Amino acid sequence: MTAPPEDCLARNEWICGEYVRSRRHILFDAVLQHVELTGVSVLIALAVAVPLAVLARRWGWAAAPVLAVTTVLYTIPSLAMFSLLLPFYGLSAALVIAGLVLYSLTLLVRNILAGLRAVPEETRQAARGMGYGPLRLLLTVELPLALPAAMAGLRIATVSAVSLVTVGAIVGFGGLGNLIYAGMNTYFKAQVLTASVLCVVIAVAADLLLLAVQCLITPWTRTRRG
Repeated sequence: MTAPPEDCLARNEWICGEYVRSRRHILFDAVLQHVELTGVSVLIALAVAVPLAVLARRWGWAAAPVLAVTTVLYTIPSLAMFSLLLPFYGLSAALVIAGLVLYSLTLLVRNILAGLRAVPEETRQAARGMGYGPLRLLLTVELPLALPAAMAGLRIATVSAVSLVTVGAIVGFGGLGNLIYAGMNTYFKAQVLTASVLCVVIAVAADLLLLAVQCLITPWTRTRRG
């Protein structure tokens, strides 16, 4: 009998430091693409969700249609969503970003709208009595008070986007999902596990970063808990 190979790559082990060392540049590029796709998607979704939530709050009749449409979009399977968007964006990173934006809208719109609705009416009346116009009232009173709920939605949407980016591997723009998909096809254990763990690390790091930002911009919530 021949002795087993000493290299963990040759033995195709799940945990292999040699894989990380020898493929660190590939892993770095995949992580960078993963973070870029996630960040761009969530930022665009946030830019769309805030006006939608504000309109739904201002005009009560618009709330039901807005929530219904975003909810229906969220129920579409990711593969079907990418197939529907394919004629418009082709096999590109924009295809993945567009899909992630649509998925993020449900979480963001619902939480921002819930935060706006939670602003006490007496607070609005007091601001109007001090001469606040609609825009000033929104920017300096309503949105700041809605921040805790909005940030909660942003955190969930970001973590969800980190996970969904991997599906972009079917069009070649999935960040770490590309490595997971290739590793599964070749049964490359170290690649599948390493890329999967890095996805979890990115999600946890993003959530902790947003939590820190939330604590920084909403100091009154810390005082209330204390």
